[in-house]
Amino acid sequence: MTIESIKYDEKGLVPAIVQDASTKEVLTLAYMNEESLKKSIETGETWFFSRSRQELWHKGETSGNTQRIIQIKYDCDKDALVVLVLPNGPACHKGTTSCFEETLYEEKSAIDEVEGNVQPAEILTKLEELIKEREAARPEGAYTTYLFEKGVDKILKKVGEEASEVIIAAKNRDKEELKWETADLLYHVMVLLREQDLAFDEVLKVLAKRHEEKSKQE
Repeated sequence: MTIESIKYDEKGLVPAIVQDASTKEVLTLAYMNEESLKKSIETGETWFFSRSRQELWHKGETSGNTQRIIQIKYDCDKDALVVLVLPNGPACHKGTTSCFEETLYEEKSAIDEVEGNVQPAEILTKLEELIKEREAARPEGAYTTYLFEKGVDKILKKVGEEASEVIIAAKNRDKEELKWETADLLYHVMVLLREQDLAFDEVLKVLAKRHEEKSKQE
């Protein structure tokens, strides 16, 4: 399969659905022509063709919100692309994670069912989003609000306390207690990361890099 095999429309464009490789959330729908697709592959970052300006544009060139390409797939008709990326910031020009924020229709019971079946790894992303919302809105009575209002010293104290609780639970060989205390520790660490304006994804990137380096050594 080559770039030339992609079927472009009469304007020389192919739709490209951009998806977060980690969360699988659809970030945006843009268009590529043959040149922007080549530049995307060559640079490892997304390049698109602007239909309004009639020119190529590098995502994040001015905002810094670049998208590192992990994989590009094409459909069975070879006339549409899915671009899996690791985003370095919001995908939408409005500052939101995804361009798809507005809801046209939903079935509430089905939504509740899906949300009730969140995959374990996905809850970290949802928790990070909730903590970010709490920091911005500061709802009265919320524990996360309390932590942000008390500041970094209080947050650090809680991280230390929860780390100690994890150690005690492990020392006592109490798996049930260890499970809950570890969850508390993860929550407080994520609050700390938010206070420090450090995305959890950056931590995951470090782990991924270490894993990659370790695999090469083996």
